[in-house]
Amino acid sequence: MSEIIHPFYESHRVAMEAAMRHRLDLAEAMLCERTHLVNIDGIKQEVMGEFDIVLTQMPYVGGAASRMSDFFMRLMGFMAISRVLRRHGVSLSVIGDIERETYKAQLLTVPQAERLAAGRQFMSSENQALLREHATQSATKNHQEEFPGDFVYDFVEPGPGDDFEFGINYKACGFCKFAACHGDKEILPNICGLDFVAYAARGIHLERTQTLAGGASHCDFRFSQLPRAVKA
Repeated sequence: MSEIIHPFYESHRVAMEAAMRHRLDLAEAMLCERTHLVNIDGIKQEVMGEFDIVLTQMPYVGGAASRMSDFFMRLMGFMAISRVLRRHGVSLSVIGDIERETYKAQLLTVPQAERLAAGRQFMSSENQALLREHATQSATKNHQEEFPGDFVYDFVEPGPGDDFEFGINYKACGFCKFAACHGDKEILPNICGLDFVAYAARGIHLERTQTLAGGASHCDFRFSQLPRAVKA
């Protein structure tokens, strides 16, 4: 294992660590209530130490030029939380519940108008055009050789009778590759569960019936706008 953090992630390290500490503060009450662990301050310190390890393991997938860099920076911290809680005997289902509720609480600290604006931007025709371009690039041999830890995906247009606006089929997942490399397959499904929370917070409905982590050939993400009345 390399013990060097890639310069791109190092440049964002302060912000990522601050987000992790905030996340752990939000999780503290749930950790007390649901895990029955007594030294929560010690657990939080252990998670931050594990996060330092995760930072050295994160694959570089193109930095600011890659939309997937943001996925890694926002979600890899949950790998550290899962690892530590699993070592302390906490069940996978409890870990998943804590992580989803904590992530939702963290996302909802962002003003609603800002979150919904981000959702509209994601669903926009301009962003869809960009996603098509990135999807094509992700599948090229040169890209996969340069960034072997990256995602590979197709953009999916709706067909007759479909009720989604567009979709993405992930044929290779950066988190799955990471989990396979570092022994995290057991906790990987909890990371997958965070997707629904993330999109709902931005006013987007995600439908997904299968995942690579669950043994499928691809993850089938389908996106549509949530009705205004049910947006968080």
